[in-house]
Amino acid sequence: MGTPPPAPFVADEFQIKALEAIETQDVLVTAPTGSGKTWIAREEIRRLLEDGKRAWYTTPLKALTNSKYAEFSAEFGAENVGILTGDRKENANAPLIVGTTEIYRNQLFDSLRGGEQVNTDFVILDEAHYLSDEYRGHVWEEAIILSPPRIRMLLLSATIGNAVEFAKWIEEVRGTEVTIINRAGSRPVELRAAFLGPNEQLYPLLDANGKFNNEIRQFAQKEPDRGNYYRRKKF
Repeated sequence: MGTPPPAPFVADEFQIKALEAIETQDVLVTAPTGSGKTWIAREEIRRLLEDGKRAWYTTPLKALTNSKYAEFSAEFGAENVGILTGDRKENANAPLIVGTTEIYRNQLFDSLRGGEQVNTDFVILDEAHYLSDEYRGHVWEEAIILSPPRIRMLLLSATIGNAVEFAKWIEEVRGTEVTIINRAGSRPVELRAAFLGPNEQLYPLLDANGKFNNEIRQFAQKEPDRGNYYRRKKF
């Protein structure tokens, strides 16, 4: 498959603009998958932690939450990162909390009932297009509406098609100003398809000429090792 050589990171213009805007406003970032939306969130989280402030990072899926928790723990130190999902609660008082959007929404409900402020200065809503989901969209809607205006908000998505309308709605329900940062174009990181062979090696699906890789075809044409199958099978 090949691995590209390492190179110094240079922020794109849309990333720099987003970081500048988020100092004082809510920001909606629409950009293709793999273009660096999470980098924006990570750099703002870094600044907040250095200033002794707190942040919440929400995702729609437990698996994605676990992945971000591991990523941020390695980046900022495990002592600074907590995780909250339906079946996992660790370091809940950390300055950076990673959790599902439902858990963040529930904390907002709890704060209303108890008359206390949600203890965060900044919230990232990853995969913000879930707002349009038929079954779970109300969770994102409630999270946006119930978040106090003092909590700055960063919304990330690759698939929002009506960003202007979405931003206007946020401004109406939150009473804040929303800046739209849009990175047009296709995915900047190339996707490569591969076949995992029985020898645990990866083989590109297409050869250098763009045709189906003959090495994979050879695997498919081989007779299975029936003896090995019966040796492993217990009767």
